[in-house]
Amino acid sequence: MAIVRRTTRREFLAAGAGGVAGGALLAACSRPREPETSESGSGPLVTRTLGRTGLKLPVVSIGSAYEPGIVGAALDAGLTYIHTSGSYSEQNHERMLNRVFRGRARESFLVGSSPDFPEYRFLGGGPSEDLGTRSDASTIAPFCEGSLQRLGLAHLDIYFLASINEPATVLHEPYMNAYDALKRAGKIRFAGIATHRNEPAVIRAAAQSGVWDVVLTAFNFRQSHREDVRAAIHEAADAGLGIIAMKTQAGVYWDSRRQRKINMQAALRWVLRDEHVHSTVPAFSNYDELEEDLAVARDPALRPEEERDLRLGELAGLPGLYCQQCAACAPQCPMGVQVPELMRAYMYAVGHGRPLHARQVLRACSSDEIPCARCGSCPVRCALGFDVRARARDLARLMDA
Repeated sequence: MAIVRRTTRREFLAAGAGGVAGGALLAACSRPREPETSESGSGPLVTRTLGRTGLKLPVVSIGSAYEPGIVGAALDAGLTYIHTSGSYSEQNHERMLNRVFRGRARESFLVGSSPDFPEYRFLGGGPSEDLGTRSDASTIAPFCEGSLQRLGLAHLDIYFLASINEPATVLHEPYMNAYDALKRAGKIRFAGIATHRNEPAVIRAAAQSGVWDVVLTAFNFRQSHREDVRAAIHEAADAGLGIIAMKTQAGVYWDSRRQRKINMQAALRWVLRDEHVHSTVPAFSNYDELEEDLAVARDPALRPEEERDLRLGELAGLPGLYCQQCAACAPQCPMGVQVPELMRAYMYAVGHGRPLHARQVLRACSSDEIPCARCGSCPVRCALGFDVRARARDLARLMDA
């Protein structure tokens, strides 16, 4: 792996908190750099069994990676599970994976995807991001067939019902029956749910259902409710469910200027320290990041100095970019804006350097529908200390760019 000089503790704390940088918001990730010769690419990948599915996965899997060469390199290195969705990049992520899969034996990789349900409007007092129970379950099978055609596959290994924030959605019988029918038809091997809000309650409902096989959940060191998430993960794993963690990198940066980066390997190892987490799906946009993740997959033990690194942002008074989707902010907005969705889009745009992904999150609205850009004052107080108005205004500029 390429050796990069790390910022010292003294330098990090002296830097202090920074403001929002519009350039960072609008800049997409850099062009992937070809891998360099490395002496670190050796040793077996640590694997864990994904609950009752029996699938053995490396502890690090392939999250959001949009460049075919990087995905191919990750597969060649032994990262066998790839997570995608019918909603990613307006279905083009699945089409890209189709090209990567050509010529590869089907048994050499595993794929998980999810339906691309219509977006629900959430600004101006609209519904929350939870899928809810009013969606037409009969559309799930056609969504699955569409993913299979785009991917060029006969079956999916895991098919997730995504954007689940309420136990009632997890336990909605029409959804569970639709997934059971896909299993019986041989279209999917296992059924999963995905959640990044109200995770403990959703995870526990999945464990009680007797239907869902896998949970994909947000889990990282920045969540204020991380111990409750951990407890729910333990309960679900003990019930036989497979657990895959997402949002493991906690927004990537401590600051909006993207000058103080979270120790990515430490963040990933913090999650994997819990052996009830069977795999993770971090995003990587270049070969250096892939090499960092592979190093963790070979050696997931968290070092004491890495634990100290994970406290540096708080010591410097930096709120970070990760929005934990607690929704405590939403009732505070007099305009009825669903602030969590705006903050989630901001995290993708700035922290992950993916403004197009941010636009996807906000695709149900235009910049004119973000009233924060016109509001004279903002009474919203974020539990994590975000400047909500400033970040929302930057997002409005992004929508116009």
